[in-house]
Amino acid sequence: MHHWGILHTMKASYREKAEYHAARMYYGEHRTMQSVAAELGVSRSTVSRLLQQARRQGIVRISLHPPVDRTSALEHRIGELYGVRAHVAVSERGDDPARRSDSVSVLAAGLIDRLVTPGAVVGVAWGQTMTSVVARLNRREVPDLHVVQLNGAVNSEPEGIGAPLGTGIGVVERFAAAYGARAHVFAVPAFFDYEETKKALWRERSTRRILDMHRRASLAVFGVGTFAEGQASQVYSGGYLSRDDLNALSAEQVVGDVCTVFLRADGSWEDIALNSRGSGPVPTELVEVPRRVCVVNGPHKVPALRGALAAGLVTDLVLDQISADRLAYGQHRDQAVAEG
Repeated sequence: MHHWGILHTMKASYREKAEYHAARMYYGEHRTMQSVAAELGVSRSTVSRLLQQARRQGIVRISLHPPVDRTSALEHRIGELYGVRAHVAVSERGDDPARRSDSVSVLAAGLIDRLVTPGAVVGVAWGQTMTSVVARLNRREVPDLHVVQLNGAVNSEPEGIGAPLGTGIGVVERFAAAYGARAHVFAVPAFFDYEETKKALWRERSTRRILDMHRRASLAVFGVGTFAEGQASQVYSGGYLSRDDLNALSAEQVVGDVCTVFLRADGSWEDIALNSRGSGPVPTELVEVPRRVCVVNGPHKVPALRGALAAGLVTDLVLDQISADRLAYGQHRDQAVAEG
């Protein structure tokens, strides 16, 4: 009689022992099927059947564990430190900044595409980062979708004229076009010269309609602006602010802005004078939006990003690998150096 037939005629307890011993030798001791067959006095085909049966009976349980890569580890650590959903764009050593920025934009566009739903209101800020992200959005029809500009972009300075792609109107219209949505532009200055002018305009019906849409938004998408380390964001380099304004921001220890609202490293913003003349939603308003996607594409923006995180403005963070490493570990290294 064939060895497998013999096994089937034996008691179940014996078969289970045979399955266990075959599995232990093959999986636990890494022996070949031929070696296991010789040990048990059966054929290789019988060993194969014993192993199959061992898996069916649960004697052997096989699981796959993908290796923990660098980006996954960074995402986990940032999530633990800051309470956000982190998405780190993979980059190779030696990648130039343009390639890293492109990877971030592609990753952010994919996340946004998953969050855009029919009937939603999406608030979008403007700037160089948002211009890059919008250019990579998936093109599909989303019924009854509304895209509203979060902060004004009108600039009376000559330096700010002639850059429609990076302005609020250009960004919001291209975002809306990607999904066949309706665009709602916010045709007000990025910064008012006088707080009284802003207050008066905020009473106008046309402005109140946009502000009401801000309150209805279920998704907000924005970057962080900074004038640090010689790589100024568009709001600082495009003539929107005077030299006196920039000096005042430095004196007040501002690290950057979100939607033209300035922040310190600890997330404070209320007593920064220029914020009374800004057009974007203040943090207490922005945090009312359920999902808030922040996109960062360079380590020079990490100090401003920390301010945004301290203010609780971010639920979903998309950033490059170098920035992620600096965000996850740089602050602790800086503290260690200072304490040392």
